[in-house]
Parts: sequence; structure tokens; C-alpha cells
Amino acid sequence: MSNNQQHIIVLGGGTAGWMTANLLQQQLAPKGFVITVVESEDIGIIGVGEGSTPQLKVFFDILSIDEQQWMPQCDATYKHGITFHAWTTGESPLPHTYFHPFPSSLDNQTAGAFLRANHQTLHNQSAAPHPSQYFLAHHLTQQKRSPHLLERADTEVKITYGYHFDSYKLGAFLKHYGTQQGIQTRTATIASVQQDERGISSLTTTDNNIITGDWFFDCSGFQSLLLQQTLGVEFESFAAHLFNDCAIATPTPCGIEEHPHTQATALRCGWAWRIPLQSRVGNGYVFSSRFCDFEEAEHELAQHLGLDKDSTSFRRIRMKVGQVKQHWYKNCVAVGLAQGFIEPLEATALHLVQETVTQFIGAFTAGQFSQHYQAQFNKVIRARFNGVKDYINGHYILNKQTGPYWQACREKAKVTPHLQQIILCWQRGGDLHQLLTQLDLLAYYPTVSWYCLLSGYQHFPTLGLAKAELESEESKQIKMFLEQQAQAFSSIAT
Repeated sequence: MSNNQQHIIVLGGGTAGWMTANLLQQQLAPKGFVITVVESEDIGIIGVGEGSTPQLKVFFDILSIDEQQWMPQCDATYKHGITFHAWTTGESPLPHTYFHPFPSSLDNQTAGAFLRANHQTLHNQSAAPHPSQYFLAHHLTQQKRSPHLLERADTEVKITYGYHFDSYKLGAFLKHYGTQQGIQTRTATIASVQQDERGISSLTTTDNNIITGDWFFDCSGFQSLLLQQTLGVEFESFAAHLFNDCAIATPTPCGIEEHPHTQATALRCGWAWRIPLQSRVGNGYVFSSRFCDFEEAEHELAQHLGLDKDSTSFRRIRMKVGQVKQHWYKNCVAVGLAQGFIEPLEATALHLVQETVTQFIGAFTAGQFSQHYQAQFNKVIRARFNGVKDYINGHYILNKQTGPYWQACREKAKVTPHLQQIILCWQRGGDLHQLLTQLDLLAYYPTVSWYCLLSGYQHFPTLGLAKAELESEESKQIKMFLEQQAQAFSSIAT
């Protein structure tokens, strides 16, 4: 390779572009590749993705960047999971809130009881369990605890966790770090793209400079300048499954007490996020333009937040939900919004960026830096997008909210084939873990996550719900045990 140096061009900065460039630099620069990021001062970034899955910690671990190095610079906080407010309503005595936890090693001791309680309820033998009380992450959130043990703690508990962050600051941090590692940068706006039999051959800037490369990563956002616009790769819309196609966002000051979790609250035509950072709170409303417009959404979000709409500034975003039919085509790989997007309900955007680049590096290296494993790579990434779509589709199909939008989500949104099988298995009291294994879905969401989703939406027989006020002795003991265990972790404030 050293005698035949190859050049990789990453078109587009922002968080996706700089995550891509840093992973490529770390893995491929030692093999002789030169990485260059081309970004424009004239093109803004979406910049509202402010939450992550636990996979982001793996990203920083790969780059050997510790939390003390990046979190203060990116206004970052810890995230133990997502709390869903008001996605169910009606006569059920169960809370209209449920928590989707990130796992801990202690869950091996408590999750079994949660799964048993679900099966007993499905057979009308016990009260419906509530997901929150069975998992350490919820108790850490309630007590405002970090994922890190106190120095004096006599325990070996391992925690999986994500982050909240300012996406602009994260992109800037990764740019600064990447340039220190040797990533080259070009500030330019692209006027035209040239192609040949290999795929993309060069980029022409607005000041008539030519940028050539051997491999191109399209991180140009929803416009997907290289993969979709130039190479003509088709886009597969998820609109039949997921109705939300717009969002608005606005910051507010931090409250007196902020807890380390994302909140997703059902509103009239979608849901509102609340993400606490170190110096502010990120707020937004993800909604469907079929049921309301930006003006109506801004009025509703302002009312939800207790703000004066006329004196509040909102960012407006139109979302293109779906994925490309080929994520890697010829010598071009699309990453981030250029490859697709699934609405931000489970904060999977950066996870999909990271997985795409990591899988590319594996396939590219195994194929001796060729397109040999391109088809296999595309199959893997498309399956991951579809796996995420299955789970998020479930939130809308299973909702018990009222109003035209929510009713349409239940009755008119298309159910994915995998989700159909999962719901049927659950209703029959079948072996959900076995089904998820057969469908090869466990790499996307584990069995416990599906149990949290289905029980959180109270998908039980009426009799099981009627007993829900009766908390079992076992669940009381588990709750007390986990509350005590949470005290071994340091306070967020410290």
C-alpha cells in the first residue's frame, strides 16, 4: 500500500463527517490512506441530534478519548435511557409512563423476574409489571447518579450508558482532534461532481479547483450529493411505516433538578424531546406534516414548554425518513443523513453512522481494499436500518393515545413483517427470545427491550391490567435492592 497511496475524500463535516473521518484515519491511515474532509462554510448542518445510544462510548474508546477530555467541551451529560410520557391513556391503573433502560450487569439478577411477570400477566395470573422498577438504570436516573462507582463502593457492577451533547460542539471537538491526528481539511463549496466507470472521479469547487480521490464518503446530509444525486442510487422511503417527517427545536435553561435521561412526551401530532445538557436543555417536537404544519407545531411546543411563541426562536427541519437501496455503490459510501434517517425517537442516528463506517472498514480491509465484500456490507447495513425501523414502528402501532394522528398511527401505518410476528408471538405468550433469535434481530434490540416496549404500552389482557395496582412482593424486593445498589454510584453533581 505504501507504494500505491490512495486518497479518501469525506464530503461534509458536522458530527457524521468527522466521526467518519476519525474512524477512517485511525484504522486506514496506518495502511497508507490519506483522509481529507471537504466542508463548506456556506452549508449548515442539521445539528439537533443531541442524544446517543451506548455505542457512542465505544466510539470514544476506539479513539482512546476519555470522558474528561471531550464531555466538558461538548456540554455533555450522561444518559441512562429514555422515559416515554403519555404514550398510553385510558382507564388502566398502570402509570402512563415507561422507561427504556440501558442494561447493567445487575439486570442479570432482576430481568428474569420481569420476564416472568410479563408471561404471568399474559396468562391473567398476575398484575401487569412496570418496566422501570426492574432495572438499575431507572433507579440511577431517579437518584441523579452517574454511571461511575464511588471509589469506596464494594461492587463489580458494570453499567452501559449513553450521552447527551451539543452536536455542534461535538463536531467541532472531533474536527480539532482529527486534524491533530493528521486528517487533512479543505474548506470549499462543491459546484459540480464528475464521474467515470469507477464511480466518483472528482469534485469541482465554486472557485474552480478540482478535488480528486480514490474513494468518496458522502456525508452531505439529506441532499446526498454524491450517492443519490450523482450516482443515482435510489432512496427507499419509510413513510408508510413512520409518519413523522418534520421537527422543530428550541433551547431552554436548565431546571433546578435535571435527571440523566431523555424524555419523549406524546403531543397532539407527534412527540416532544427533552434533553438536559450541562448549560441548557434541548427541546424539540417531531411531528407529521399530514396532521399539522410548522406554525401549529410551534404553538403547541411553546405551550408544552410554557413559553411565549412570539418571543421564541424555533429551528425548522424537514426529515427524509428511509434509507438508500445501496449504502456503498462503486467507490462511494454514504454515511449519516446521506444514507438515510430513522426518526430520532431512539437516538440511533450516530449509532448508524458508527456502524456503517466500522462495517465498511471491516469489509474493505477483508477485501484487500477493494469492493469484493460490497454486497455483503450493503446487506448488513440495510438489515440494521430495518431492525431499527421494526422497533420504532412498534412505538406507533402499539400506542394507546387518542386523537386523529395517534389513531392513524395505530390503524393506517404499515406494520413491518417482523413486528407483526413479534406482536403475534407476544399475544400468544410464546417464546419471544426464540423468535427474535430466528429472525436474527437481537443485534439491534435485545429481548428485554422488546419486553419493555410491549409491557410499557400495556399490551396485556384486560384482567391483567385490572390487577395492576397490586404490586407483587418480589417486585417490591427488587425495587428496594436496586435503590440500595444505586447509592454505590457517584452523584451527577460531583
